[in-house]
Amino acid sequence: MPDRMGVIFDVDGVLVDSYHAHFDSWQIVARAEGFEFTERRFVDTFGRTTRDILREVLDSARATDSEIERLDSMKETAFREILSSNFPVMDGAKELIDACASAGFRLAVGSSGPPENVQLVLRSLGRQQVFQGVVNGMDVTRGKPDPQVFLLAAERLGLAPSRCVVIEDAPFGIEAAHRAGTKCIGFVSRGHTRDELRDADQRVDRLQEISPATIRELIGG
Repeated sequence: MPDRMGVIFDVDGVLVDSYHAHFDSWQIVARAEGFEFTERRFVDTFGRTTRDILREVLDSARATDSEIERLDSMKETAFREILSSNFPVMDGAKELIDACASAGFRLAVGSSGPPENVQLVLRSLGRQQVFQGVVNGMDVTRGKPDPQVFLLAAERLGLAPSRCVVIEDAPFGIEAAHRAGTKCIGFVSRGHTRDELRDADQRVDRLQEISPATIRELIGG
Protein backbone atom coordinates (compact mmCIF):
# COMPACT_ATOMS: atom_id res chain seq x y z
CA MET A 1 0.00 0.00 0.00
CA PRO A 2 1.24 3.53 -0.78
CA ASP A 3 0.89 4.62 2.85
CA ARG A 4 3.57 2.07 3.73
CA MET A 5 6.03 3.59 1.27
CA GLY A 6 8.21 6.65 1.60
CA VAL A 7 9.96 9.20 -0.59
CA ILE A 8 13.11 10.87 0.73
CA PHE A 9 14.11 14.04 -1.08
CA ASP A 10 17.59 15.45 -1.15
CA VAL A 11 17.33 19.25 -0.92
CA ASP A 12 20.09 20.99 -2.87
CA GLY A 13 19.82 20.27 -6.57
CA VAL A 14 16.48 18.48 -6.18
CA LEU A 15 14.04 20.83 -4.46
CA VAL A 16 15.99 24.01 -5.10
CA ASP A 17 18.42 24.91 -7.88
CA SER A 18 21.04 26.06 -5.40
CA TYR A 19 24.15 25.40 -7.51
CA HIS A 20 25.08 29.06 -8.03
CA ALA A 21 24.14 30.10 -4.49
CA HIS A 22 26.44 27.43 -3.04
CA PHE A 23 29.30 28.12 -5.44
CA ASP A 24 29.09 31.89 -4.98
CA SER A 25 29.04 31.54 -1.18
CA TRP A 26 32.14 29.33 -1.36
CA GLN A 27 33.84 32.00 -3.45
CA ILE A 28 32.99 34.68 -0.86
CA VAL A 29 34.67 32.64 1.87
CA ALA A 30 37.65 31.61 -0.28
CA ARG A 31 38.41 35.20 -1.28
CA ALA A 32 38.02 36.49 2.28
CA GLU A 33 40.14 33.73 3.81
CA GLY A 34 42.83 33.35 1.16
CA PHE A 35 42.34 29.84 -0.19
CA GLU A 36 41.40 28.54 -3.62
CA PHE A 37 38.11 26.80 -4.31
CA THR A 38 37.67 25.94 -7.97
CA GLU A 39 34.40 25.04 -9.64
CA ARG A 40 35.81 21.57 -10.33
CA ARG A 41 36.38 20.99 -6.63
CA PHE A 42 32.92 22.36 -5.95
CA VAL A 43 31.29 19.90 -8.35
CA ASP A 44 33.34 16.97 -7.07
CA THR A 45 32.38 17.63 -3.44
CA PHE A 46 28.74 18.62 -3.96
CA GLY A 47 26.49 16.75 -1.55
CA ARG A 48 29.04 16.54 1.24
CA THR A 49 28.90 18.64 4.40
CA THR A 50 30.65 22.01 4.41
CA ARG A 51 32.61 20.85 7.46
CA ASP A 52 34.01 17.81 5.64
CA ILE A 53 34.96 19.92 2.61
CA LEU A 54 36.73 22.49 4.77
CA ARG A 55 38.83 19.76 6.37
CA GLU A 56 40.12 18.95 2.88
CA VAL A 57 40.75 22.47 1.58
CA LEU A 58 42.42 23.92 4.69
CA ASP A 59 45.98 23.03 5.57
CA SER A 60 46.32 20.80 8.60
CA ALA A 61 47.56 23.57 10.89
CA ARG A 62 44.50 25.66 10.18
CA ALA A 63 41.87 22.91 10.16
CA THR A 64 41.01 23.22 13.85
CA ASP A 65 37.49 22.59 15.08
CA SER A 66 36.98 26.26 15.96
CA GLU A 67 38.24 27.47 12.58
CA ILE A 68 36.08 24.99 10.68
CA GLU A 69 33.06 26.04 12.73
CA ARG A 70 33.74 29.73 11.98
CA LEU A 71 34.15 29.23 8.23
CA ASP A 72 31.21 26.85 8.09
CA SER A 73 29.01 29.53 9.65
CA MET A 74 30.39 32.21 7.29
CA LYS A 75 29.76 30.10 4.20
CA GLU A 76 26.23 29.01 5.14
CA THR A 77 25.20 32.53 6.20
CA ALA A 78 26.32 33.85 2.82
CA PHE A 79 24.44 31.01 1.11
CA ARG A 80 21.17 31.82 2.89
CA GLU A 81 21.49 35.52 2.08
CA ILE A 82 21.92 34.73 -1.62
CA LEU A 83 19.10 32.18 -1.65
CA SER A 84 16.69 34.40 0.28
CA SER A 85 17.09 37.22 -2.24
CA ASN A 86 16.30 34.93 -5.19
CA PHE A 87 14.83 31.52 -4.45
CA PRO A 88 15.17 29.29 -7.56
CA VAL A 89 12.67 26.49 -6.92
CA MET A 90 13.45 23.44 -9.03
CA ASP A 91 11.00 23.08 -11.88
CA GLY A 92 8.42 20.43 -11.00
CA ALA A 93 9.45 20.12 -7.33
CA LYS A 94 6.22 21.46 -5.81
CA GLU A 95 4.09 19.38 -8.14
CA LEU A 96 6.02 16.19 -7.35
CA ILE A 97 5.77 16.77 -3.59
CA ASP A 98 2.04 17.38 -3.88
CA ALA A 99 1.48 14.31 -6.07
CA CYS A 100 3.39 12.03 -3.69
CA ALA A 101 1.57 13.41 -0.65
CA SER A 102 -1.81 13.00 -2.35
CA ALA A 103 -0.93 9.40 -3.29
CA GLY A 104 -0.34 8.57 0.38
CA PHE A 105 3.43 8.34 0.46
CA ARG A 106 5.21 9.37 3.64
CA LEU A 107 7.66 12.16 2.83
CA ALA A 108 11.03 13.13 4.27
CA VAL A 109 14.02 15.24 3.37
CA GLY A 110 17.55 13.98 3.89
CA SER A 111 20.12 16.74 3.61
CA SER A 112 23.71 17.35 4.67
CA GLY A 113 22.93 21.06 5.02
CA PRO A 114 22.42 23.01 8.24
CA PRO A 115 18.90 23.11 9.74
CA GLU A 116 18.54 26.79 8.82
CA ASN A 117 19.15 25.98 5.15
CA VAL A 118 16.66 23.12 5.11
CA GLN A 119 13.98 25.15 6.85
CA LEU A 120 14.55 28.07 4.45
CA VAL A 121 13.92 25.76 1.50
CA LEU A 122 10.81 24.10 2.98
CA ARG A 123 9.41 27.46 4.03
CA SER A 124 10.05 28.96 0.59
CA LEU A 125 8.33 25.97 -1.02
CA GLY A 126 5.38 26.33 1.36
CA ARG A 127 5.39 22.59 1.96
CA GLN A 128 6.63 22.18 5.57
CA GLN A 129 3.49 20.45 6.76
CA VAL A 130 3.57 17.55 4.28
CA PHE A 131 6.94 16.21 5.44
CA GLN A 132 6.78 13.68 8.25
CA GLY A 133 10.56 13.46 8.57
CA VAL A 134 13.30 16.07 8.26
CA VAL A 135 16.99 15.22 8.61
CA ASN A 136 19.70 17.88 8.32
CA GLY A 137 23.45 18.03 8.79
CA MET A 138 23.16 18.61 12.53
CA ASP A 139 21.28 15.35 12.97
CA VAL A 140 24.14 13.22 11.68
CA THR A 141 27.78 12.76 12.54
CA ARG A 142 28.81 11.37 9.17
CA GLY A 143 28.07 13.03 5.84
CA LYS A 144 27.23 11.40 2.52
CA PRO A 145 28.30 8.95 1.10
CA ASP A 146 27.76 7.48 4.56
CA PRO A 147 24.16 6.19 4.70
CA GLN A 148 23.38 7.70 8.10
CA VAL A 149 21.24 10.56 6.76
CA PHE A 150 18.91 8.24 4.82
CA LEU A 151 18.76 5.58 7.51
CA LEU A 152 17.62 8.25 9.95
CA ALA A 153 15.09 9.66 7.46
CA ALA A 154 13.54 6.21 6.97
CA GLU A 155 13.46 5.71 10.74
CA ARG A 156 11.64 9.01 11.22
CA LEU A 157 9.09 7.90 8.64
CA GLY A 158 8.60 4.66 10.54
CA LEU A 159 9.56 2.65 7.47
CA ALA A 160 12.20 0.12 6.52
CA PRO A 161 14.73 1.64 4.08
CA SER A 162 13.67 -0.96 1.49
CA ARG A 163 10.22 0.70 1.45
CA CYS A 164 11.68 4.06 0.50
CA VAL A 165 12.96 5.75 -2.63
CA VAL A 166 15.56 8.52 -2.44
CA ILE A 167 15.63 11.27 -5.06
CA GLU A 168 19.21 12.53 -5.42
CA ASP A 169 21.29 14.55 -7.85
CA ALA A 170 24.83 13.71 -6.71
CA PRO A 171 26.97 10.55 -6.86
CA PHE A 172 27.74 10.79 -3.12
CA GLY A 173 24.01 10.82 -2.40
CA ILE A 174 23.30 7.88 -4.67
CA GLU A 175 26.00 5.85 -2.93
CA ALA A 176 24.58 6.82 0.47
CA ALA A 177 21.08 5.79 -0.60
CA HIS A 178 22.19 2.36 -1.78
CA ARG A 179 24.30 1.79 1.32
CA ALA A 180 21.18 2.61 3.36
CA GLY A 181 19.22 -0.05 1.47
CA THR A 182 16.89 2.25 -0.46
CA LYS A 183 16.21 2.53 -4.16
CA CYS A 184 17.44 5.77 -5.73
CA ILE A 185 16.28 7.98 -8.58
CA GLY A 186 19.12 10.06 -10.00
CA PHE A 187 17.97 13.51 -11.11
CA VAL A 188 20.37 15.07 -13.62
CA SER A 189 20.49 18.64 -12.37
CA ARG A 190 23.02 21.41 -12.83
CA GLY A 191 26.65 20.37 -12.46
CA HIS A 192 26.25 16.63 -13.10
CA THR A 193 25.86 14.40 -16.16
CA ARG A 194 23.75 11.30 -16.71
CA ASP A 195 26.89 9.20 -16.74
CA GLU A 196 27.93 10.47 -13.30
CA LEU A 197 24.58 9.24 -11.97
CA ARG A 198 24.83 5.83 -13.67
CA ASP A 199 24.64 3.95 -10.36
CA ALA A 200 21.09 5.19 -9.69
CA ASP A 201 18.26 2.69 -10.15
CA GLN A 202 16.59 5.14 -12.51
CA ARG A 203 17.76 8.41 -14.06
CA VAL A 204 15.61 11.36 -15.08
CA ASP A 205 16.36 14.70 -16.69
CA ARG A 206 13.19 16.37 -15.38
CA LEU A 207 11.32 15.94 -12.12
CA GLN A 208 8.15 15.73 -14.21
CA GLU A 209 9.33 12.27 -15.33
CA ILE A 210 8.77 10.97 -11.78
CA SER A 211 5.28 9.98 -10.65
CA PRO A 212 3.77 8.08 -7.71
CA ALA A 213 3.30 5.12 -10.06
CA THR A 214 6.98 4.99 -11.06
CA ILE A 215 8.06 5.30 -7.41
CA ARG A 216 5.69 2.51 -6.37
CA GLU A 217 7.01 0.30 -9.16
CA LEU A 218 10.62 0.99 -8.18
CA ILE A 219 9.96 -0.02 -4.58
CA GLY A 220 8.23 -3.14 -5.79
CA GLY A 221 4.68 -2.50 -4.66
